[in-house]
Amino acid sequence: MSPLTGQPRPREKMAEAARTASELLEVLWGRGQEAAPSGTVSPSQLRALLVLEKYDGTNLRSLGKALGSRPPSVSRLCDRMEALGLVERRTSTTSRREVELRLSPRGRKVLDEHRAIRAREVSAVLDGMSPAAVAALTEGLTAFHEAASARLDAAAGTRSADDRGTAADSA
Repeated sequence: MSPLTGQPRPREKMAEAARTASELLEVLWGRGQEAAPSGTVSPSQLRALLVLEKYDGTNLRSLGKALGSRPPSVSRLCDRMEALGLVERRTSTTSRREVELRLSPRGRKVLDEHRAIRAREVSAVLDGMSPAAVAALTEGLTAFHEAASARLDAAAGTRSADDRGTAADSA
């Protein structure tokens, strides 16, 4: 809040708008998750799958940093996802002490299904908006995506699979 006017600052207003929109998106996306042909996955598992897709071959430590979770929790999460056939653990080609995490074909299928569900829900909302509002939202979300991706990259302490090469952090 501005101490002079008592009104929310522009960034505070935007942060509040983003928060309320993201909460509504969670509700909309959650409705369709039950109908996913591959079955339901927990929100934590879905977030982990999204991170693993972006950072293919990452290790437990980097996954934990990206998720903001502690190593024991990440290890148990990966145990459950591996048991469900969503991820594969492989010994690193650069160090036998390192384990790389990769999406399995089933994990990719689950992500594809959830993306399709989310796209249907978002499309239904966008259909109720004016073309100008959709264009403005697209521009803003594109900039938000770039900034959020940079923040995630910094938090994970890693680079995307495209520019990481074969280097892997130790687990």
